Amino acid sequence: MSMTAVRIENLSKDFDGILAVNKLSLSVPEGAVYGFLGPNGAGKTTTLKMIVGMTEPTEGHIEVYGNRLEFGSDKHRSEIGFLPDVPGFYDWMTAKEYLAFAGSLYKLSKTVLNDRIRELLKTVGLTKSQNKKIGGYSRGMKQRLGIAQALINNPKILILDEPVSALDPVGRKEVMDIIASLAGKVTVFFSSHILADVERVCDHVIIIKEGKNMLEDSVENIRNLSKSRDMELEFENGGSETFLDSFKDSGWVETINIEGKKAKIKVNDLDLARVEINEWICKNKVMLRKYIVAEPTLEDIFLKVVNGDA
Repeated sequence: MSMTAVRIENLSKDFDGILAVNKLSLSVPEGAVYGFLGPNGAGKTTTLKMIVGMTEPTEGHIEVYGNRLEFGSDKHRSEIGFLPDVPGFYDWMTAKEYLAFAGSLYKLSKTVLNDRIRELLKTVGLTKSQNKKIGGYSRGMKQRLGIAQALINNPKILILDEPVSALDPVGRKEVMDIIASLAGKVTVFFSSHILADVERVCDHVIIIKEGKNMLEDSVENIRNLSKSRDMELEFENGGSETFLDSFKDSGWVETINIEGKKAKIKVNDLDLARVEINEWICKNKVMLRKYIVAEPTLEDIFLKVVNGDA
C-alpha cells in the first residue's frame, strides 16, 4: 500500500475578505504524477505557495509524509523541490554554475553535488549546453534547467507551478517528457490549465474552482464518470437516413447528425445505445465501414465540472 506524500486538510487562504483557497482537502499518493487542474484564478498557485512555505495559511494544515508543516519552519522543506510559474535565473551564470549554486544552499558535499549536477543535466537534456550562459537559453531550456534546480536536493516531492504554460509546442513536449520520465522516482505535483498535457502524464487529478475541491480521483476513474460519449458510424452503402429515422427520438440520444454515409451521435447511455444499435444493424442487414466509440477526454469532464454540470 503506497504512502501519502502530501495531505492537505481544510486549507484556506483569505486575502482581505477574498477566499483564494476555500477549505481545500486533497491527498497526493507517493510516486504519483498528480495534476492540479483549474481555470486561472482558481487558487492553484496560492495552494502551492502554502505547501512550500511561501504563504501562510489562514486555516487548515499541510502534511508531508505524515509530518505537519509549520509556517516559518524549515524542518521538512528539504523533502520538497519547487519550480514557480515564473522562475528567475542569473543570466550571466552557466547552467552548471547555477546548479552548483542551488546545490550549495543545501550544503551538499562537492562530490555528491558534482555527481548530481551531471545526472540532472542529462535528465533534462542540457549536457551539451551546460557551459553556455543562461541568458542565451530559450524559454524551454530555462524551464528544463528550472526542473533540474528543483531536483538538486534529491527531494521526495517535486512541485511545479504551470511548468509549460509559456512554452511553444516543442518546449512543452520536452518538459512533459521529463515529467513523465520522473513517474515512480519522485512524487510530482503540478498545476496546469492545459488539459492535454495533464491527460498525457498524470495518473491522479484534482479539479478545483474558486479554491474548492470539485473532483479528485484517478484519471481512469474520472474518465469512467462520463456517461456521455460520442459515437461515429459509417455505412458501406445506404442506411444513414433509415438510421436517423430509427433513433432520433431514442431516450439515449443527445444529438445526432448525418453527413452522407456517416452518422455522428452523442449518447447519454452507452450500454443501451450499443444494444439497440447492434440489434438495428442485424435486423436491417446493414454493412458498416466504421463503428467508433470515442473515449471521453479529461477536457469534457473538466468543462462539465467547472460549469457545474457534473
